[in-house]
Formats: sequence, structure tokens, C-alpha cells
Amino acid sequence: MDLDKYRNIGIFAHVDAGKTTTTERILKLTGKVHKTGEVHDGEATTDFMDQERERGITIQSAATSCEWNGHRFNIIDTPGHVDFTIEVYRSLKVLDGGVGVFCGSGGVEPQSETNWRYANESEVARVIFINKLDRLGADFYRVVAQVEKVLGANPLVMVLPIGVEDDFKGCVDLLTRKAWIWDDSGLPENYSIEDVPADMTDMVEEWREKLIESAVEQDDDLMEKYLDGEEPSVDDVKRCIRKGTINLDFFPTFCGSAFKNKGIQLVLDGVVDYLPSPTEVKPQPEVDLEGNETGEFAIVDPDKPLRALAFKIMDDRFGALTFTRIYTGKIAKGDTVLNTFTGKNERIGRIVEMHADERIELDSASAGDIIALIGMKNTQTGHTLCDPKHPATLEPMVFPDPVISIAIKPKDKGGSEKMGMAINKMIAEDPSFRVETDEESGETIIKGMGELHLDIKVDILKRTHGIDVEVGKPQVAYRESITKRIEDSYTHKKQSGGSGQFAKIDYTMEPGEQNSGFTFESSVTGGNVPREFWPAVEKGFRSMMNEGVLAGFPVLDVHVNLTDGGFHAVDSSAIAYEIAARNAFRQTMPKAGAQLLEPIMKVDVFTPEDHVGDVIGDLNRRRSMISGQEAGVTGVRVKADTPLSEMFGYIGDLRTMTSGRGQFSMEFSHYASCPANVAEVVIKEVKERNEAK
Repeated sequence: MDLDKYRNIGIFAHVDAGKTTTTERILKLTGKVHKTGEVHDGEATTDFMDQERERGITIQSAATSCEWNGHRFNIIDTPGHVDFTIEVYRSLKVLDGGVGVFCGSGGVEPQSETNWRYANESEVARVIFINKLDRLGADFYRVVAQVEKVLGANPLVMVLPIGVEDDFKGCVDLLTRKAWIWDDSGLPENYSIEDVPADMTDMVEEWREKLIESAVEQDDDLMEKYLDGEEPSVDDVKRCIRKGTINLDFFPTFCGSAFKNKGIQLVLDGVVDYLPSPTEVKPQPEVDLEGNETGEFAIVDPDKPLRALAFKIMDDRFGALTFTRIYTGKIAKGDTVLNTFTGKNERIGRIVEMHADERIELDSASAGDIIALIGMKNTQTGHTLCDPKHPATLEPMVFPDPVISIAIKPKDKGGSEKMGMAINKMIAEDPSFRVETDEESGETIIKGMGELHLDIKVDILKRTHGIDVEVGKPQVAYRESITKRIEDSYTHKKQSGGSGQFAKIDYTMEPGEQNSGFTFESSVTGGNVPREFWPAVEKGFRSMMNEGVLAGFPVLDVHVNLTDGGFHAVDSSAIAYEIAARNAFRQTMPKAGAQLLEPIMKVDVFTPEDHVGDVIGDLNRRRSMISGQEAGVTGVRVKADTPLSEMFGYIGDLRTMTSGRGQFSMEFSHYASCPANVAEVVIKEVKERNEAK
């Protein structure tokens, strides 16, 4: 199929605005058009699923394809929850367009604001679908006004509803001036196209005029003719709407009731008519293996070298599926591709396409396609697959290190093996989630990017994998460092029959450059410490960086210079120098002003204007440094650097302060020294924990 006929779209919505039902209806409707004779009863199986399913779409696949009017749709699941992790950005990265679903009675809810903001940052063109117009309290015009006011967006109204709440029957298509009216059977194909109801003609003309005025602004010639009283043709208007939608100047707005199967056809036509094909979006920049932009772009073209992005890993009964968006080139069964993140080649086993609720095996796929690969061994979310002869990466991998950890253990004895398997699957799906086992206590420690991130992981263990776990208190990943330069000396001597051990080192230890980790140099002259033993000294010091002297946290940024020393022709050995260096580290670090460092988070709080004072006051109480605030159309964004230890339970406090409208996201920024009073408490807690073990 021609690339112009492809639409890669995602459906975004606040949890419970009807995203799942809408997707299911689209699949039923498009499947029905192609498989005649199969009448589905349109039961909403999906409104009764637990929270985990709300995040996915019904068919539990991250991408599914269907066809409408000779066009191929790849529909991608975008998470309802913003986990402040890679997930939402990754989904937006592979989309060319989106459908924003809003509830006709709930309107624009906080979560939809966040999703909308992410989509704006990723410059994704969207159409709007105002759903649930059959609901009590639904009001199409109120939601349109909210989209303008709360999202600062420009909705371009394409249809008007006929009747509301229980009387909602259908919509008037403003361009054609035709009314689409569905009967009460709940079947999407049972509709008739009629003239506009008499009591609506004035209103239809008024809204149609607004629509055409906005559209012709995209084309100066048409606009002049229109101002001279010449009405543009429907095709010309559509062309202008398409241009404006792709430029993000406005968002074509439709309405209906997904549950009652009313109005979906017009949304699908809108996707075809106004959302971009893969060739009409800005191409992805390519980077080299070091992460520097090469100036090349992955332009959608099947004849160029392969560039594909694995954007989601999912586990199901057939094994691990790696969902992949192909930007350029082709991929075929049995091909060998290079994973630029691991540097290893992988062989393509099976290629499948998700088609409604069945899978279709493919022999090959090409630029613009979204497919699932089965049997990829080492590919994870965000890895680039490319032609081994022409390597390039689509985006440098940035997986931040986790800053918060909690200990979990299964409530029943037999659950630990099951939990281990479930956690392994979860690590493959989310690269910002890590796990380790505490050797001494045998506890499983999960690490992530924030409290909500880990909450959701525990929830998935419970609901998806059926494992009940006990959760410990969140632990912050502190670090240790030193503050001053010390010159010191250490001699390791062991003489007890047989060959002895001897090593003497003179050295300086001082704070290193920020983020340098451990650095070592030797300025020994004259062979007092023979050159072959320098690596042993370095190894001894480096091996001590994992455990500081204050509370056993890893040590950051230390520079050691070996200045002099002594050796014994018989008793000196590499191991003797290594032991000397380890003991030297223990001896000198406390003298060098050892201090505790805490993770500082870049916090971005979004609040309605009336609550800014409260939010800033609260952040100050949490030891924040406010770095700026920006007033937007929908409220104010406050940016601050805040210690992670002060952010526990923040979402609850923020919601209370802003009567449910506040949102925040945070990501790790840097480590900074911990105030003495905070450090004392942390060190005391660690000591008590260790004694308890």
C-alpha cells in the first residue's frame, strides 16, 4: 500500500474518558467493513476491566492495524497514566498523529492536560473526539470552550450534535450540511443520512461559517476569493484543514458516543482527511554511535538503509513481542540487523502484524510500518535496529539511574519464584526500572524514578501477575564524597615466617571533578614504587569506592595521586600494594571531610493560578530552590530543584492544595551535599538498620 495511505495514530485520553471503548469500536467498525457477514453485537466488554487494562487497549497489544476507506491505520496504545518515565515520550515518538478523546460530561481533566502538553512538546497533529454525549450532564459546547480555555488549543468544530443526553441521535457534518442519524439498535452501520433538522439550520450555518473562515486562512488566494463572496469547494476547504492540522494551527473536533456506536465513522474520515501520513511529518534526526547528531535524517523511504525503533516490549502467550516502528528501509524474515545500543547483531525470527484481535504473519515490512517482532533476544524499549552495513541510531539512549528504592517480598512463601519471573518481564518492558537482591537480608529491592513509578509497578505485580507483596519504606539512593585535600601515607607489613608482605605508599586524596567518579594518577619518580605495581594501587583504591565510611553508600568523585612510597625486593607484590591502598582509603577518607550527598530532583509542578502561592510555599518548606515559573494559558508551571527525600507523598499534598487540578513530574538532576542535620538522621537510620540485620 502507498505510504500516503498510512496513518500511524495514538488515542490519548484521561483514564475513563472512553479511550478503550473508542479503540474497540474503531476495530469493530473497520473489521466489519472488511469481513462482511460478521455482525458483532457491540457489547462494551472493555468498560469493566481493571486499571491495568485501562492503560492498554482491549486487544492488549501495543499496536493494532485496521483499514478504512482504502487507508491503513496503525493504532498505538498510549498510556493513560503518565508515569513520568520513558513510556509516554516513546509512544509519542512513533506516532504521526493522534486522537484526543474527552468526556462529554467530565470535559478536560488534569490527566488530559498532561497528555496534551506532552503531545504539544512532541509536535503531534491531533483531531479531537468529544465522547459520551449520551451521558447525563454532557455538553458538547462546554467541552469545546474548555479545550480553548484549559488547553489553550484551537478546536475546529467539524460536526454538531443532534440532541443531548438520552436524546442524542447523531451529528450534522458541517461541510456537507448533512445529518447522520443512528437508530437505537446500537449497531454502527444502522444510520441514515438526512437533511439538517429544521430547528438547527441557523446554528449549522453560523458554525459552518466559522469553520470555513478558519480553514481559508491557510491559503491566501482562497481567502481573497472568500472575502469577495465566492464560496470555496469542499475539497479546497478539506485541503486547507489538512494543512492547518499538520501545522498544529487547529484541531478538527468531532463528537459522538463510542459506547452507543454513534459518530465513529466521521472521526475515522477525519483521521484519513486531516492527519499526516508518515511522509508528511518531520523526519527523525539520526545520531552516531557516540550520540552526536550526524545531520542526517531518517526520511521515510523503503529504498534507504534500515532504521527502526523498538518502542515497546510486551509479553503474552506467544512470548515476548517487540513492537517496532520502521522509519526507513525494509525488514524481512531471516534478516540480520544491528542493535546499535548493544552493538550486537540479531536475527529477525517472525514478523507479525496485529490486525484487530488476530495476528497476521508477514514475510517482510517496510518504511512507515508498525509491526511486532517475535524472538528478539536482547532488544529493549528505545533500541534502534539498523542495517549492519550502515549503522546509525535514531536517538541517544538516556535511561536515568533510579533514585528511589523499596524492599518488597511476597506475602506467601511460594510466591518468590513467580515474583522473580514477573519482575524479569517488567524490567524488559521498562528500562528505567531496576531490581537487585540484598545479599544479607535476601530482600528483593526494586528501584525506579519516583514514588508513583514504583507504586504502579507494585500494582502491576498484584493485578497482572497475581502476586501480593509486602512493601517496605522508600529508600533514597544517597552517595558519599570528600571535601578537602589530604596528604597521607600507609605502610602494609606482614612478617610471620616464610615470605612476608610489604608495601608503602605516599599519596594525596582530594575531591575530583563533578561526575568524574574515581580518577588516579601516579607522580612517583625514581622507582620507589615500581611501575608494575601502580595498577595494583589504583585497583585497591577503586575497589573501595562502592562503600563509603559514613554509612556505606557508594562514593563519588575522588582523585588520588600516588606521590611516593617504598618497596622490598622480596616481600613486595601486587597484592600487598592492593591491600595497602584499600586500608589507605579507609584511613584517609574520614580525615578528608567525608560528607553525605543526596539526590536532587528537577521538579516541574503544574498548578492553576489561584494556588501558586500555596504551591511555592510548600516547595520552600521541602528545601526547594525555585528555579523559575512560567504562566501558561491553563495555569502556572513552577520549576524547582528539590531533594528527593522531601518528595515522598507529594502527589497527595499537591492534590489537596490545588483541589485535584495540580500535576507534577520529576526527574533526577544531580547530587548535592546533605545538610548536617539531615545527614545525621540518615546515618543513624542506616546504623540501626544494619544492627537489626
